[in-house]
Amino acid sequence: MGTINSGAALADYVHQVGFLPLIDSGIRGFSAMDVVDDDCGYVVFPDGGWDWPLWKWKGSIVTEGDCVYGKFFAGKAGFVSREWWPHLCNYRRSVHPMPEEGSIEEAVLSTLRQEGSLITRELRAACGFSGPKMRSRFDGYVTRLQMACRVVTEDFVYPLDKHGREYGWGWSLLTTPEQLYGREACQCGIAPQESFQRMLSHLCQLLPHASEQQIRRMIG
Repeated sequence: MGTINSGAALADYVHQVGFLPLIDSGIRGFSAMDVVDDDCGYVVFPDGGWDWPLWKWKGSIVTEGDCVYGKFFAGKAGFVSREWWPHLCNYRRSVHPMPEEGSIEEAVLSTLRQEGSLITRELRAACGFSGPKMRSRFDGYVTRLQMACRVVTEDFVYPLDKHGREYGWGWSLLTTPEQLYGREACQCGIAPQESFQRMLSHLCQLLPHASEQQIRRMIG
């Protein structure tokens, strides 16, 4: 484990490294879980309650730390710095073009553009996925849109108990990066393949113990 023990320190670290999966990335030492202090890990209390500081920091890192969050790494969640976001966006959108008209993905994007932002449950209902077995299917569509850098997490929303205290795992408040950061923040003015090469070179230097194949899989 590492030495980071606050959300602000983790946000600073994301800005240093550019990309950081939340949990196991398949590359040794390269995840938020690997760099935080032992005291920030997941713990279960005798009464059945739990605490996980790292999990609770996600919202402040996104809203105050100026980092982008979503399922960007082989369908798993993590952070991207605002400096590197245009390059990831540039490359990913070149290999995942805009959804076809009339597709579920297009309906998701259209709904988010109209509503601004919605938690996953509300978005699923707005797109007509209200059946008991629809959740996993719909989540798959949203994950693909996040991998394509077309949907991001704006914040996290938690239910409140009778004392007004937040509890539970929370829900992702989803939106489009254009609405959250502006259109220019998603563009970098170079060819997509050049963005890919810049990311590859950066991560190969950052992670000399990782194979190029591992890094290509993470950013591809």
